[in-house]
Amino acid sequence: MKKYTYIITVITLSILMTSCGNDEKKVVADNTPPIVVKVNAVQEDGNNPFVTASGKVQAENSADLSTRMMGYVNKTHVNVGDKVRKGQLLISINNSDLQAKRAQVNASITEATAAYNNAEKDYIRFKNLFADNSASQKEVDDMTAHFEMAKARLEAANQMKNEINSQFKYTNITAPFSGVITSKNIEAGDMANPGMPLISVEAPGKYEVMAMVPESEISQIKKGTEVDVVVKSINQTIKGKVTEVSTSAKNTGGQFLVKVALDKTDAKILSGMFTTVQFPVAKKATASTMVLIPTSAIVERGQLTGVYTVSQSNTAVLRWLRLGRTFGDNVEVLSGLSADESYIVSAEGKLFNGAKISIQ
Repeated sequence: MKKYTYIITVITLSILMTSCGNDEKKVVADNTPPIVVKVNAVQEDGNNPFVTASGKVQAENSADLSTRMMGYVNKTHVNVGDKVRKGQLLISINNSDLQAKRAQVNASITEATAAYNNAEKDYIRFKNLFADNSASQKEVDDMTAHFEMAKARLEAANQMKNEINSQFKYTNITAPFSGVITSKNIEAGDMANPGMPLISVEAPGKYEVMAMVPESEISQIKKGTEVDVVVKSINQTIKGKVTEVSTSAKNTGGQFLVKVALDKTDAKILSGMFTTVQFPVAKKATASTMVLIPTSAIVERGQLTGVYTVSQSNTAVLRWLRLGRTFGDNVEVLSGLSADESYIVSAEGKLFNGAKISIQ
């Protein structure tokens, strides 16, 4: 009986100690000072003067080089970032099999040439004999056919040599124009396969932007329109002109491709930079009011984007959003935030879901 009493006493003490510990943690948590934050009210914009579209910078003159031949790479003669001139050798692919075929073709040409010369002599000889009534028409016809066949075999051998010579061009990859090497996807000893991009080159200095315009706005975009292109990474705006407007979105997911040629500029732009193209055309009257928030307030967690909002009990609440187009330093919120809410733009500490906050 005493044994059981002892066990119950120990359990009771353990429960009391645990409760006290929890109460102590709770007191510590309750005494944590709130994080001072700044908040903004949701901004609505229904009168934005621009039709905008996201795009990416690319060089006007660029090429991804590949080969039609399969073979091992003997040597890569350049590296990424190297400047090259037109016709410069970039990659050498092993061509020993082509050399063997060329030797065979050369031997065939030698044989066909000898047969052709002999057939030509016989043809001329029998024509003269026929003129002197010393050969029959049948003999002349046979010599003529023999001569024509020898001539055809020689021509076929020469054309086969041309084919082999053209294949040699695909074992020596050269620069199609002067420019800079932007990527290299193969090294010496690797196997080059037909159609596989081996090396990329582009001519710097002239750039363009490929923008995706939604179907609701594409009818307003015209060729020759002057536009502003905002390059986000360098925070600069560059002038440009629309050079191409696609009339089909069959293979682009409902978005229409628009090509914009950028004016010459001293800005440090590079291929692959993301941009926002602002087309100076009025939005349609049916366009809905946009909800805009600054991009600096956006929180990213993997592929999810959100923003911290304020709850009724003054705690931070992470709200996931679906974002749309970018307008300078602001981004459009398609869903997840309404016009009667506030969001946190900065904090004097690390925010997390449920953190106590104090609005400055």
